[in-house]
Formats: sequence, structure tokens, C-alpha cells
Amino acid sequence: MKKRIDLNSDLGESFGQWTMGDDAAILQIVSSANVACGFHAGSPAGILETLRAARVQGVAVGAHVAYPDLVGFGRRNMDIASDELTADVIYQIGALQGLAQAAGTSVRYVKPHGALYNTIADNRRQADAVLDAILSVAPALPLVALAGSPLQAWARQKGVRTIAEAFADRAYHSDGSLVSRREPGAVLHDARQIALRMFRLITEGGVESIEGEFTPVQADSICVHGDTAGAIAMAGEIRRLFEAEGIVIQAFA
Repeated sequence: MKKRIDLNSDLGESFGQWTMGDDAAILQIVSSANVACGFHAGSPAGILETLRAARVQGVAVGAHVAYPDLVGFGRRNMDIASDELTADVIYQIGALQGLAQAAGTSVRYVKPHGALYNTIADNRRQADAVLDAILSVAPALPLVALAGSPLQAWARQKGVRTIAEAFADRAYHSDGSLVSRREPGAVLHDARQIALRMFRLITEGGVESIEGEFTPVQADSICVHGDTAGAIAMAGEIRRLFEAEGIVIQAFA
């Protein structure tokens, strides 16, 4: 049986005169699009345009929910009360569902963004708040979670399906956690090396950590950040290598 993997990217993040990434180009490469919901980035008109483009390309759409942090692009940690965070996530999922319906597509999963993603990977209180939001408004939607994180078990306990995710353009520590963007070497840029690294992840079940050790990472989906310099080249190189090796790029949802 052929190996299959999802390739996802963060899209719909442009806002007014500010352009983030090249949605049209990357939608021709990825199988899933994590679409901004307006809290960390994105405008209603821009999000709708991205959703329409995703439908045309046959790309699955997910709600890229975030902290209310336009200024910090959703990358600043926030100690938000549980009921407030639950409401924020419900609001974002609902907003994207409405826009997706107008675009002729549908929301098929939820993936938190930035600081929220990292926080709920190992913070039970905030994780429960996000899970409660999903259960209250879209219980059938799977949650994309950092591969190997405690969040996967917490979600299972509540009956939320998870999709284990690896990051193509990010360095890992030996414990499986992501290297902070504040640290040197946290973000990778060499497209060929990134593709080979992800091929090793698929074939051997892990990557080399920043400490130089083999680190097990079992993933159902691989993310290439749309705002990373050279994102199109990275995603394209991954797809070319995988297809050459008989690995099928296919949406999980």
C-alpha cells in the first residue's frame, strides 16, 4: 500500500494593504488550507477569496483559530479565561463556516494558530477550553495537534479526533517540542534539505533534532508555514520528492 500524507499551509492571512504569503500559488501544491478566521490575521473579503480559491483547487479547508492578537500575529502568549477562550474559538469557527458556505465549500477541521497552538499542546486548562468550543459547535471536526503532545490524549478523552502534525520548516528539540522562534536555527529555509528531512520523517518515523539526535515524530499531516520565506519552493520540493517516491499527497479530512 502506498504511503499517504497531508500537506497543509496557513492561508487567508492578508489584511487590507498588508499581503501575507501567496495563497494562489501554494493552493496548487498543498492538500489542506488552514484559513485565518480574523483574530490573528485576515479580512472577511480576503478570507472569502481564499476559500473560493481553495474550492477551485479541491483543497480541504480548516479553521485556523487564534488568540485575539492582530498586532502580534497571534504569536504572543495570552492567559485568557477559559470561558472567554471557548467563546472566541466558537466565534471563529462559526465565522469561517459562514464564509465557507458562501464560497461553496465547508470547514473540515480545526487547527489553532501560533501561540494558541503551542500553549494548548501542554496546557490542560486552555486545551479543554478549545476542545469544549469544538464540541459545542462542530463536534465532528478533527483537531490538528502537535505530534506526540499531551493534547492528543486530552482530546481523545473528550471524544475529539486529532490529526498529528509535523512542521517542515521548524526545528525540533529531542523531546519532540518545537524550537522557539526566538532561538537561532528555529526556522529552516533550505528547500531540498527540508524535503529530504520530511521524506525521512515519512520513511523512518522521525527527524534529527537541533541537538543532533534522532527524534521520533509520527505525523498524519505536514505543515509549511505560508509566511516563511521560500514557502512555495519548500512545499513544491516536498511534493515533487514525495510524488517521485510514490508517496501520495492527500487531505486527511
